[in-house]
Amino acid sequence: MRVWAIALVALAALISVSLCLGAANLDGEGWLLTVSRIPRTMAALLAGAGLALAGVVVQQVVQNRLVEPSLTGAPEASMLGLLAVTLIAPGMAVAGKMLIAAACALLGMTGFLALARRIPREDPMLLPIVGIVYGGILGAVCVWFAWAKDLVQYLGAWRLGEFSGVMMGRYEWLWAIAALAGLLYLVADRITILGLGETQARSLGLDYGQTRALGLVVVSVITALVLVTVGAFPFVGLVAPNLVARWRGDNLRANLPLVAVGGAALLLAADVIGRAIRYPFEIPAATVIAVFGAGVFLWLLHAAPGARHG
Repeated sequence: MRVWAIALVALAALISVSLCLGAANLDGEGWLLTVSRIPRTMAALLAGAGLALAGVVVQQVVQNRLVEPSLTGAPEASMLGLLAVTLIAPGMAVAGKMLIAAACALLGMTGFLALARRIPREDPMLLPIVGIVYGGILGAVCVWFAWAKDLVQYLGAWRLGEFSGVMMGRYEWLWAIAALAGLLYLVADRITILGLGETQARSLGLDYGQTRALGLVVVSVITALVLVTVGAFPFVGLVAPNLVARWRGDNLRANLPLVAVGGAALLLAADVIGRAIRYPFEIPAATVIAVFGAGVFLWLLHAAPGARHG
């Protein structure tokens, strides 16, 4: 209870700062809260929670805590799908774009998993390095494709996540993350067994293929929801699960709500810091979280033997 009290107080403080921080004065401008600042704050909370939970699932699937969705090629594959949609059917509804982005993210992760099977498990640092290279290759294809078709401006909007354009009516799809979080909580025990590896999971009676497919679909949908709505954010799915696990242990069912709160607070804090550093101008939240996340990633690499599933 004390842990939850601290977490909720910290989150409430961040929310209060986010609602009050901005170039415009709130005096007599209640509509500004409803139209802009509340949607912006909720978008950051939902995106952060979703990416953190997606990170937990990916880490269990590949049995490596140094991996997260942005290191599996999922965002870059989603961008490729969105670029194709922009060319072929630019008037497609947002739901259709998200469906295609999710399908492409799933294909991207499938390619990463195929590579992961060939990577020795003795050194946990190899897999994230392969993920960085794999994502870099897909990202290069995205850039070339966007440049060739004069779509670089679209690519820039997806690659650098930020919340300045979030308003009422432009973020509501992110509420689907709450439903996906509930689903993950219901199957938390299966996800835990998934992290033991295929042989051991099957020996315990788990339908390994079905559970892994469910987890990857959830990760793909979350990736697409966040990417289409507010852009890509690195390291959220790496930092929040690892910090919670090191603090609270490996009880996944007990940790999932705290991971979600941690991811939400992390991304909202990045947004608040980005708005405060050069007020009234803004630094994208993705830039802030990338700097912080890179430091945590290096720390985890330094302690790599302890970051491996055991």
